Amino acid sequence: MRRLYEPAAYGPAPGCFWAEGVTPPDWPELAGAHQTDVAVIGGGYTGLTAGLTLAEAGTDCLLLEAEAPGWGASGRNGGFCCLGGAKAPEALLRRRFGAEGLAEWHATQVASIETVAGLIARHGIACDTHSRGETQLAHNPRAARGFEAEARATEAAYGVTPEILPAEALPGAGLGGGFHGALTTPLGFALHPRKYHHGLARAATEAGLRAFGSSPVIALSRDGAGWRLDTPRGRVRAKAVLIATNGYSSEDLPDWLAGRTLPVQSSIILTRPLEAAEAEAQGWHSEQMCYDSRELLHYFRRLPDGRFLFGMRGGLHATPRAQARIARKIRGDFARLFPAWSEVEITHEWSGLVCLMANLTPFAGPVPGHPGLFAALGYHGNGVAMASHLGGEVARKILSPETALPRAVAAPPRRFPLGRFRRALLAPAYLAAETLDL
Repeated sequence: MRRLYEPAAYGPAPGCFWAEGVTPPDWPELAGAHQTDVAVIGGGYTGLTAGLTLAEAGTDCLLLEAEAPGWGASGRNGGFCCLGGAKAPEALLRRRFGAEGLAEWHATQVASIETVAGLIARHGIACDTHSRGETQLAHNPRAARGFEAEARATEAAYGVTPEILPAEALPGAGLGGGFHGALTTPLGFALHPRKYHHGLARAATEAGLRAFGSSPVIALSRDGAGWRLDTPRGRVRAKAVLIATNGYSSEDLPDWLAGRTLPVQSSIILTRPLEAAEAEAQGWHSEQMCYDSRELLHYFRRLPDGRFLFGMRGGLHATPRAQARIARKIRGDFARLFPAWSEVEITHEWSGLVCLMANLTPFAGPVPGHPGLFAALGYHGNGVAMASHLGGEVARKILSPETALPRAVAAPPRRFPLGRFRRALLAPAYLAAETLDL
């Protein structure tokens, strides 16, 4: 594989809380020769919902995961099922796709949350759901003053009425932390990401998906009218292939993908369960999933067992020195925002990769110039809902080529500047964001 970061970025996450007490699916390693209608590369939310959709339609589908089930972002994320998936501003989306295309993108975001809720209900997935929508907390008075306009825009775009709370009302709502106001959008919920992943895996394999773990695709090539996928101990011939690897993609599977994704590290810490007195000292007893109004935002929520999760963007390198630096920073930011908990034990810490696209929108659909090859990836750190939704959408596109995909995701992604050195783009972007966050 040819990847952008140092090998440690693609390694295990030994400190990940979500793996504790959860039995992963037993996916065997692929060995020998296989044939299938559709081969899926990647066993996260995208690959599983695609495989589930295809299997339920009666299509033979085989999934190849390079590592263990839940290894990548689908087993490491913060568990926010919410609006999002793109980083493009609304004005840019309107210029690109028109008013109808923008409205279509709004509807797609709402549908993505409904997709996850529907999958959980239909397949009886117990994944610790909680939180009534998502709350943005103002990190300064200027951000709080912008909530009225943001609420009106959200109501017009999504058909729901956000709730605004002034700073003085936050402690009473259990959101104590020195913030300057809150804006709650009543769409979305929090969940246990690995329990959700494993529930999807169970549903997909029960529907007929053939899933294999520890089976990295090391070569992808044309094979007559179809495709051949090689793994260390096996090979697959498929009529169609779906790339569903997101931030863990390889630059050469296929070569078309080179330079079209920009993985970004994200880090999470988790406290021990907080005692009632500790929660009272900070004035935080809400189970709302929250994020602050910074450009380089923090995201956080209290888990049902009383632990507190706190996340932020990670470093630019996956080296021991860089990891130590980000560990100090995330603890420092946590202590600054929640000073009453500055001495509370941090029991877990881990990181993973989110995936940015040069278009600032996800991509789902046929890969240009490669008949029978499809991709769905690039969720910009909001993949729980959008990956689950677009996996199913691209599967329906594979089944019926006339199926229309939302314009915002159907546009083929451009390449980033600087090629294999494109990580250098992140440093000035982070510096600019930090300046805006003052």
